[in-house]
Amino acid sequence: MREVNLAGIDLNLLVALDSLLAERSVTRAADRVGLSQPAMSRALGRLRAVFEDRLLVRSSAGLVPTPRAEALAPRLRAVLAEVGRIVQPPAFDPATHQGVARIAMPDYLGLLVLPALLHRLEREAPGLDIVLAPPRAGTLAELESDGLDLAVGNFPQVPAGFFGRTVMTDGFACLARRGHPALAGPLTPQAFAGLRHALITVRDDRSPGAVDEALGRLGLTRRIALRVPNFLAAPLIVAETDLILTLPRRLAHWLAGRADVQVVEPPLELGTFSITQLWHERRHDDPEHAWLRATLASAIAPMG
Repeated sequence: MREVNLAGIDLNLLVALDSLLAERSVTRAADRVGLSQPAMSRALGRLRAVFEDRLLVRSSAGLVPTPRAEALAPRLRAVLAEVGRIVQPPAFDPATHQGVARIAMPDYLGLLVLPALLHRLEREAPGLDIVLAPPRAGTLAELESDGLDLAVGNFPQVPAGFFGRTVMTDGFACLARRGHPALAGPLTPQAFAGLRHALITVRDDRSPGAVDEALGRLGLTRRIALRVPNFLAAPLIVAETDLILTLPRRLAHWLAGRADVQVVEPPLELGTFSITQLWHERRHDDPEHAWLRATLASAIAPMG
């Protein structure tokens, strides 16, 4: 059996052949696929050369298929139907989907976002599980290799090859224990700088943050008496000490209702920051991934 070089065959000819076998008329077959009658006649000539068979011949009843063409017809329809299924966008039904979504997200965002997201999943995608991972130096590489599906956090720049969507904007507030002696009166920048501070350091990064930059513009510095690697331990320590902690405003207000701490307005202009969903471009057109992005964004939306 000779090997067929598919690269040398125009596979659109198979569509023309299917139409010719169905219509038994060059004119009707041409109309069916949007070709002119001469173009369909040329296609039939090329098909005869490819198959080394006349395929359709004239009779008193019009065109009739040869035995080779009759044998080809059902196989041809099956092949074209399978090609149609291959090129059709894959269907995604969250209600029947079974799988795992891996999301890199700071622990405090998980605290604020996951309850609403999990309620949505219980209703709409009960077979989808969530695995939360901490942001780290290799997060972008994990998104690229499919080790992660999404990353959510503060990404000031969207790298080449990735997509980003801002889902929330937040600012800063401070937490201190209730009855902190330094907070009996107005808190000036000088008094604020003189307090003992706790700092949340998710990554081992000693570059100045928003607080240190704002103090620096006033010629002030602060003492960082405690560094902790997560957002949830620091507020509980602050509740038992005279430390003061600067952290995202939404988290500060959430914690103030659950721990013996109070929200304190920082006496500095600290600005705002954006929370962004980040994903690799290879997943951008995936219906499952698009649904996950939209669902997570809608869970965050009520927080503003």
